[in-house]
Amino acid sequence: MPTPIKAVLSVVTLLVAAASFWFQQSLGQDTAKWVVVFLGVFMVVSMWVFPEVARTKGASAGKG
Repeated sequence: MPTPIKAVLSVVTLLVAAASFWFQQSLGQDTAKWVVVFLGVFMVVSMWVFPEVARTKGASAGKG
């Protein structure tokens, strides 16, 4: 995935996590709001750390 697209996707993910945190806080959910923050940050970090799967032309699942 190109870096500019990954950066925009990261910002959108963090904005959604922040909005979800605010929503959960307005409902009085103490644990759920921190789960949302953890998952949002985890998704962004994992998107940058783990590489994309690159499949070779000859490799396909189920052939055998």
